[in-house]
Amino acid sequence: MRLLDRPLLAAARRAGLDAIGLLLPVTCAGCGAPDRSVCPSCAAALRPSPRTVARGDLRVWTALEYAGVAAAVIRAYKDDLRTDAAAPLAHALGAAVGAALGERRAGSVEVCTVPSTPAARRRRGYAPVDAMLSRCGIRPSPVLRLARERRDQAGLGVEARLANAEGGLEARSRLVGRRFLLVDDVLTTGATLAETRRAVLAAGGAVAALAVLAETPLRRSGHMAGTRETHRDIHGPDDYGGRTGVVDPPFRSG
Repeated sequence: MRLLDRPLLAAARRAGLDAIGLLLPVTCAGCGAPDRSVCPSCAAALRPSPRTVARGDLRVWTALEYAGVAAAVIRAYKDDLRTDAAAPLAHALGAAVGAALGERRAGSVEVCTVPSTPAARRRRGYAPVDAMLSRCGIRPSPVLRLARERRDQAGLGVEARLANAEGGLEARSRLVGRRFLLVDDVLTTGATLAETRRAVLAAGGAVAALAVLAETPLRRSGHMAGTRETHRDIHGPDDYGGRTGVVDPPFRSG
């Protein structure tokens, strides 16, 4: 197609979106502006900037900070069933996963996500992280399952969250000789990814890297400043790790 045709295509696309907005009114998942699932301004705020962050001994690649527009769109996608807002989120996590994998040989790494509870899947009708991976042509390997019930993570600090998550996942079979990229949506204390890694290693698998869509800046409550248990996680009643996960590099899918 000739380059001269692109402005015309862009104009036609905008006109088509305007027409759809009249027939099926929507608001931006980030700011509430009318007629767009994610408006241009909010889409710009979701442009990925991959970097590594630390939680204990975990080194995790992330594309966004869980704040402002990013937090609003992620909550809308996960909690308000705004699947129409998935595209920019999938693009962002794809950048984080691509950065996490780097130059690793194609076909050598599988993707492993954190399993949702049955209640969460029934409520939504989809698994948020897996659905975004699907947009990038990635099918995660369903190697883990929930091993037990756990307490709601709301209000738990770092140590309590780690204790609550420990033993919550298990592998469906031995994973000897298999390497995994662990993917989740939002990183806060790191307890969920730490438990995911433990379950993979316990089954004989190896962990090549970790990636998330966004990371929550750690905050300290004033009355607990200076203590170890000062971080608070986002949470929800249905998910394993909490409320709040994307890729297009070459690796093996399950």
